[in-house]
Amino acid sequence: MRGPGSGVDPGGPPMIHPDLERPPAAGMLLIAAPALTDPHFRRTVIYLVAHGADGTVGVVVNRPSETGVDAVLPAWAPHTTRPHIVYAGGPVQTNSAMCLGVCRPEIDARSLDDTIAVTGSVVLIDLDAEPARLVGSLLGMRIYAGRAGWENGQLTEEIEQEAWYVVPGHPTDLLVPAADDLWFTALRRQRWPASLAAYEPFDLERN
Repeated sequence: MRGPGSGVDPGGPPMIHPDLERPPAAGMLLIAAPALTDPHFRRTVIYLVAHGADGTVGVVVNRPSETGVDAVLPAWAPHTTRPHIVYAGGPVQTNSAMCLGVCRPEIDARSLDDTIAVTGSVVLIDLDAEPARLVGSLLGMRIYAGRAGWENGQLTEEIEQEAWYVVPGHPTDLLVPAADDLWFTALRRQRWPASLAAYEPFDLERN
């Protein structure tokens, strides 16, 4: 599995505000701090799908690709949230796809067939299933090529190096329009003064 590794600028920002240092868990967001310079993860927002003793898995949710879903999974293309494109989920296993969906409020995510509940209303969808059986239960879904992954303890080290802000995620973070700046809005909605991190420059030499 792969995270950003050594792509952290040791001359990065001052100590992160406590509100941006929550424990990682499924449903949390990892937001790349300005000190994180690895091109795979710079200014990314990662939704965590799993975190435990075996490591951590998530998908980058703010990197739309130029590949249409119809080019790789045509049966699913009409049912994905607009735009109907594959998102670049991360640098691990880029030839495989992962699909996350958000259930409607009246649907119990834990009892929905052909899915695995992640947290709250978010589910991991079996792409071998029949789309028509699921779409009526979902507010939306997105498909990601690849994922981000960390071995046990690796993500903790990177958080201690101030590579990531860790904040609660919203199910709708998975469905935001491609043109929206989720990195900014996810930080801006934090309590003040943690929300000021949204305005930190990435080119710190120009600050």
